[in-house]
Amino acid sequence: MIEVLVVDDDMRVARVNAAYVEKVPGFHVAGEAHSAAEALHRLETLPRLDLVLLDHYLPDATGLAVVQEMRRRGDQTDVIMVTAARDVSTVQAAMRHGALQYLVKPFAFAGLRAKLEAYAELRRTLDGGGEAEQAEVDRIFGALSASSEPDLPKGHSPTTAELVRQCLMHADGPLSAQEIAERTGVSRQTAQRYLKLLERTGRARLTLKYGDAGRPEHRYVWATRG
Repeated sequence: MIEVLVVDDDMRVARVNAAYVEKVPGFHVAGEAHSAAEALHRLETLPRLDLVLLDHYLPDATGLAVVQEMRRRGDQTDVIMVTAARDVSTVQAAMRHGALQYLVKPFAFAGLRAKLEAYAELRRTLDGGGEAEQAEVDRIFGALSASSEPDLPKGHSPTTAELVRQCLMHADGPLSAQEIAERTGVSRQTAQRYLKLLERTGRARLTLKYGDAGRPEHRYVWATRG
């Protein structure tokens, strides 16, 4: 069984998430915590933990602070962020500190189940040792990183798609590919590729900014904006 710690400041939400986890075969909730201090205490005292479902907004610290303290202590327990925090900087920081997935609230049971099943498959692959073909690696990590951008074309990363999407969604106005690149840490060419994909799928609108001379600058705005 994969032992899971569910961390959420809201006891009712923690209970619902724990019930979701218990419905997925192969997973067991080892405990719940409702603050950063309690989560860190549970990590030290529970006999075994494999995975933490971690909220970001906790009463005494952020979920990212919990992950940072875990790594400082040498605790390499896997983490999936389960939170309403949507800003790009938090998503980036979660990735950089080793969170395997970032699941945005609210979500349905099917969304969490897919992530847990992909995580279980990843563990089976790693525990088996040996070698994995690139296609298998891509499939497993693609499932772990699956975002709200369905059916990405071949060669597109779900994680990068989510970063660009979040950046555009929460921008104050239209952004260029260069501005997206600076905010997300990807190259300008990569940002342009994902922006064009968002435009083709109707999630972003292209606007043109005309300067004094030369070609107009392409700028993008999230399609739901007025």
